[in-house]
Order: sequence, then structure tokens, then C-alpha cells
Amino acid sequence: MPKQCPLVHNWDCLPEDAPIALLTRRRIIGEQMMISRVMLSKGCDVPSHSHANEQFAVLLSGRVRFGLGAPGTPEHREVVVSGGEVLHLPGNLPHSAFATEDSVILDLFSPPSQTTGIDRR
Repeated sequence: MPKQCPLVHNWDCLPEDAPIALLTRRRIIGEQMMISRVMLSKGCDVPSHSHANEQFAVLLSGRVRFGLGAPGTPEHREVVVSGGEVLHLPGNLPHSAFATEDSVILDLFSPPSQTTGIDRR
């Protein structure tokens, strides 16, 4: 088996995309997981979506209101996550997000994929 060498990435040198209004991200995609640095401007409204990936949303700064479960169902609820907190989202759980202030999130996904639920809109 070939030796795997560690890589050092600089967020500022990675390509940035903007899949929806008021949201930009930069991603590192590995073999078994993916990490995204996501910048949400105040008022960013990420519509409800789901994906097979398990996700950890690490709020580095700001405040985001997440909708969990399918909207309009008894299972739907909202949680507010602030800087220093982590939201764990199991795979296939419908979720949405609304930035109540400028926010920076590290999203960790497993397994990795070139797209997530917001890319399919």
C-alpha cells in the first residue's frame, strides 16, 4: 500500500463557491470525510433539504436557527445554535438554517460528496 502523506490546506487558497444567496463556502474533500468552511451573512435562509451524509455543524461564530425535521410535520422543531456550539445532524434528516447574524460554520460530512442538499436546488 502506498504511503499517505499529510496535506496542509489554507482556507484562503481554496476555491470559493456560492450555491445560494448570502452563503459562501470553501471545501476540503477527502476519501472518508469532507469539511466545509461556510460563511452565512445575516438573513441567509437555507431552505429545508436532506442528504445521506452525517453532518456536524460547528458554529465558530454567530447565531443560526436550524429547522429540524420536515416542515409542517409534528416532528419539526427549531433550535438556535451559537458560536462555540455543535449541532449533530444524522443522515437523511431534513433541515434548514436561518442566520440571525453573520456566522461562520465548519461543516463536517461523512461520507464526502461533491454535492450536498443545497447544491441540488
